[in-house]
Amino acid sequence: MNEKSDQPQTTKEQRRSSGTRYLKLRRLPTLQEVLDRRTRPPLDLFCFYIFLQRESAEDALDFWLDVQQHENMCKAYFKDIKKSGRSIEEEWPEFAQYARTNGSHFSPLLSLSEYYQPQSPNPNLGSNSPSPRIHQGAEFDSPTLGTATGRERRDTESHGQIARSTAFSRTPSSTINELGQNTDSGIPQNKDRPSMTPSGRMSLRGKFAGERKIKAPTIIARNRAIEKAALVEGAERIYLRYLLPGAEREIYLPPSLRIHNFPISTSQDVSPLIPDLFHAQKVYIFKALEQDAFPRFLRAKAFGNLSPLGSFVRLILGLVCLWGGFVLAFSLIFLDWKPKLTRLWTILPFIFATNLLLSSYYSLSPLLALFNQSETTPFRLIKVKEPYVRKLLTIRALWIELVCILITAILVVIFTVVPGHRL
Repeated sequence: MNEKSDQPQTTKEQRRSSGTRYLKLRRLPTLQEVLDRRTRPPLDLFCFYIFLQRESAEDALDFWLDVQQHENMCKAYFKDIKKSGRSIEEEWPEFAQYARTNGSHFSPLLSLSEYYQPQSPNPNLGSNSPSPRIHQGAEFDSPTLGTATGRERRDTESHGQIARSTAFSRTPSSTINELGQNTDSGIPQNKDRPSMTPSGRMSLRGKFAGERKIKAPTIIARNRAIEKAALVEGAERIYLRYLLPGAEREIYLPPSLRIHNFPISTSQDVSPLIPDLFHAQKVYIFKALEQDAFPRFLRAKAFGNLSPLGSFVRLILGLVCLWGGFVLAFSLIFLDWKPKLTRLWTILPFIFATNLLLSSYYSLSPLLALFNQSETTPFRLIKVKEPYVRKLLTIRALWIELVCILITAILVVIFTVVPGHRL
């Protein structure tokens, strides 16, 4: 017999379900851990995407994932150059010069003899910026990003270093402006659109939030060496989809981070801005998600297991059961029903009412917590696989049940000991 045939075959799904790729947490995960797909349901990337869809803010996450994929392609391109024995100076001398002059978060991969190192940190961005001119006027009121400790980052993004994507004046090139016209200057135009979010707080909602189509993020598999043309195509697709003024899935960005001119490249002359073009915007979106949507996602999924519609339905049913309990209790009192112990039947509507009302108030169903289930969309369940979340939900479910029993006991005792009076 062949020894290989005796060994069980591990499918792709089995490898994914194994615990090797997931973190064993005794705390709530960070946003970066969720984006790295290191967490289990209901705190995984899929549930986070469904949560953002509910708020019509999924385009921000789509933009981050698309830019992440674009930067991964750039990283693969630089690695392919290194494996082929060629240097970046030979393959792409313009980008090598750009990295030395302006800096790039891909610089450690390029093996340049001398490349730019950021000097002073920018307190507003929580990052190092080589030139105050590049990000002058950018305002970020978010804390410094926290990353997972004890492990290396597996992606190319670096939220601690802001790409010089808006420094078009360093590298003259032909560009396309927001009207689709070619220009010879690489300097972006400082135009402000009147339809932007009025407050200074980071916003994930674009002006087309109510008209967007539901579309899950996708990952394009790589089966051959990456070419520079693919990098340009990916960057252009991101710009036209998310950053072009009036685009269907346009995301909000502050004026200092808007890209009004997209660098036009040819097969012989690819703009050196392409790899780092969206890195600053990606950092902004990450911080916006981290300080706004992600905390609400944790509260909704780590401390509850119901969708808003599920909570509302339980509220209506709880009020109906409570009304039925009061009707039954007062009927037995004013009919002076004998024996008095018959009034104990009011325990049934009261226990259902308190359970439903408290489940709606806390967005947590003790019954679903008992079976380790959580709602993703209304009345569609997913199994809770994160042990720490399972523990939190169990503790809160037990506390809700104790409160239900206490309130029910008080109501039943009151309506049982009240003397009857026949009208």
